[in-house]
Amino acid sequence: MDLLSRCSFPVPGTEVACAVSGGADSLALLVLAVRAGCEVIAIHVDHGLRAGSEVEALVVADVAAGLGAGFRSERVQVAPGANLEARAREARYRVLPAGVLTGHTADDRAETMILNLLRGAGPAGMAGIRRGTQRPLIDLRRSDTEALCAALGLDPVQDPSNQDPAFRRNRVRHEILPLLADVADRDPVPVLVRQADLFADLDDATAGLASQLDPSSSSELAAAAPAVAGAAVQAWLLAAGVGDGYPADRAAVNRVLAVARHECVATEVLGGWRVARSAGRLSLTAPASCKDAAHG
Repeated sequence: MDLLSRCSFPVPGTEVACAVSGGADSLALLVLAVRAGCEVIAIHVDHGLRAGSEVEALVVADVAAGLGAGFRSERVQVAPGANLEARAREARYRVLPAGVLTGHTADDRAETMILNLLRGAGPAGMAGIRRGTQRPLIDLRRSDTEALCAALGLDPVQDPSNQDPAFRRNRVRHEILPLLADVADRDPVPVLVRQADLFADLDDATAGLASQLDPSSSSELAAAAPAVAGAAVQAWLLAAGVGDGYPADRAAVNRVLAVARHECVATEVLGGWRVARSAGRLSLTAPASCKDAAHG
């Protein structure tokens, strides 16, 4: 099974850390990283969200040992509640090293693109999960990683939360994508990935122009092409922490642009963040909860 030619691992001998949950994608990442000649350490993060989750670390440890890779286990605490996926991801990345490799595939990219479409994201969001050195499996399919594990006799961890319709990604995976395949009479994932690449190119070109703008200048924003002004605002909000690491949706960006165009004096953006205009300048004010945390 020649999967390495479709991956983008660094040169042999490079030390890499791989985030390995024990699922098929991450186990395939671990296997292929070793086969690529990298010096690999597998890092498992237990979120403590279900009974017996600590056993999954033993699965990863056994596979890593069999491959001659290093292993490390981390544990974080994530309380059940709203935005569970986002909070778990944030907690996970706090304990993972910078530059850690992940097992994201083309299927993940297609799912993310649809989720961002539903959020109303612009080109940055529609690019989905971008290609990059941290995602060497991004051109593989989930079926590839499952087939590799089966061929090697590996028994991936089955996370029951991946079937829970309470999580929107699961509904995209198990309902929307199969429906799109039925309607189009073809596999929609390659089509969506090609579109994501086009959006990434468009976003990069727009971002280059937007970087030349001062997003706090109402006159510069008002005079710029809407797409460029919107990209400048989106980057400004993202850098300030608005949206918890996700690009603001177009409706929020348009509200800020309305302030820049003197259509209103101020607006709430997202999550209590507020943008106001005074003497031709835009200012961004954090919600009280953020201010309290900063001084706590």
